[in-house]
Amino acid sequence: MSRIGKRPISVPNKVTVAIEDQKIAVKGPKGELSRVLPQGITVEQEGETLNVVRENDSRVLRQLHGLSRTLVANMVEGVSQGFQRRLEIQGVGYRARVEGSNLVLVVGYSHEVKIEPPPGIQMAVEGNVNVTVSGIDKEQVGNLAARIRAVRPPEVYKGKGIRYAGEVVRRKAGKAGKAGKK
Repeated sequence: MSRIGKRPISVPNKVTVAIEDQKIAVKGPKGELSRVLPQGITVEQEGETLNVVRENDSRVLRQLHGLSRTLVANMVEGVSQGFQRRLEIQGVGYRARVEGSNLVLVVGYSHEVKIEPPPGIQMAVEGNVNVTVSGIDKEQVGNLAARIRAVRPPEVYKGKGIRYAGEVVRRKAGKAGKAGKK
């Protein structure tokens, strides 16, 4: 039995779950999410808990069991609390701003980089250097944060670039022997 897959998912009071064949829809105060589960994986609702069950012990279903449970748990958490990812911009002259719903980054290129969020995802900028990506779908929030970071990943010599909040960037020493040359 999958250690993750067999754990029950507790459903908060404000969240309603509708299960129809392989499709599960979760509705809460922040919004609504739905997903089609893989063939052979079902969700059973017992009061305030959800259990993800597989129909047999085939290798593929064992692999999908824990994944499906985590995806359903993320849906429940997303519609009740939401998800957010913070990024920090470091570097002289590097900054960000929001224009409409788009994020505009000035990160050392000869042009500004515009990033358009998928529907249902919000972006906010605090103090020109802190970007917050928030929404109800954990996958979309993470993908958008990764897209923003990929515009200018942290550079290993000076540490300039866009990084996740709390991310530790491994630094490298510069060239040795520069002071002794004439």
